[in-house]
Parts: sequence; structure tokens; C-alpha cells
Amino acid sequence: SKITQPQAGQQLELECVSSKEDSGAFWVRLDKGGTLHFIVFISSLGRVNFEGNEKTSTRFKATKHQNIYRLAVNSFTPQDEGNYFCLVNNNQKLYFSPGQPAFLPVTTTEAPITLPPTTQPGVTKKDLKTLDPENSKEKEVNFFCNIFIWVPLAGACLLLFIALAVTIMLCQQTRRRRCRCKR
Repeated sequence: SKITQPQAGQQLELECVSSKEDSGAFWVRLDKGGTLHFIVFISSLGRVNFEGNEKTSTRFKATKHQNIYRLAVNSFTPQDEGNYFCLVNNNQKLYFSPGQPAFLPVTTTEAPITLPPTTQPGVTKKDLKTLDPENSKEKEVNFFCNIFIWVPLAGACLLLFIALAVTIMLCQQTRRRRCRCKR
């Protein structure tokens, strides 16, 4: 999809496609200062909960259609700038969409840039990539997580095995000594 910059006062539409229809999705924004802001949770049934457990918002509109979760920023302002993320919880795993940057254009002394027309006047639409649990980056992260789990576990099992072997050897030596002393 084309990436266009939002304009002040313009509606910004973001879209997130999940590979699972029954998961629900969160929308969050990472501002310029690095602070994460919760925007909305859209349930698998399409029910929305905005910040403060509100059912509606004057700044945002959130909807769900099949496995597509949409977020609209009604009138884009500088406080809405940042990277937008869609998060999907599926089978106790949290999947993050790639961040979608949404920043107002920087004013310069150069000639103005004309943006391509959008589907509706005053609407900028951005699509986020499909969230796929089999994504290669997620496999890479899972691989590293598995290393941090399995390596210490294997080491602990090896130590327990050595302790068991030493204990058995010592017990057998003690039994042999007892038997010799009694004769």
C-alpha cells in the first residue's frame, strides 16, 4: 500500500488484517518521546473499549469486519503523531504489526509536495501488513526464547543426572564396605 503523510485536520485510517478472526486486537501509538499510548481494544465480536473503558471516543473510531481491524483518527493533530501498532493476542502469544509512522509534513522553504489523491476527500488510508503467526521474525524470536528456556533446563537435568550417578556409586561403595566389615 502507498504510504502518504496525514494532513492536519484530515482523517487518518489504519487497517490491520489478522490471520485469526476470533482473537480481538489492540491499537496503540508510540509517540515521538517513546511513550506507548493505548487507544482501543476491539473484541472478536467487534465491541470496542477505548481508554478509560469508554465505549465511544471523540478522537477515534474503531471497527471490525471479519478479520480486519480498523482505526480512524477523526481529525489528525500534532498530538496524534507517532508510530501506530496493531497487537493481536492469539493462543497466549502477542503479535505486533509493523509500526506505521504517521507524522505531519515538515514545513520547508522548498516547493510544496503534491500528494496523490485518496479514495475519499480528506481521508488518508494506511494498511498494516497481515499478522501471521508463522512470520519469520516471530520464528527467530521464538528460537531465541527457546534457547533461553531449553539450555538452562538441559544443564539442570545434566547436573541432576550427575548427582544421581555419584549418589548411586557412593551407596554401592558403602554397602561393599559394610559387607567386608561384618565378615
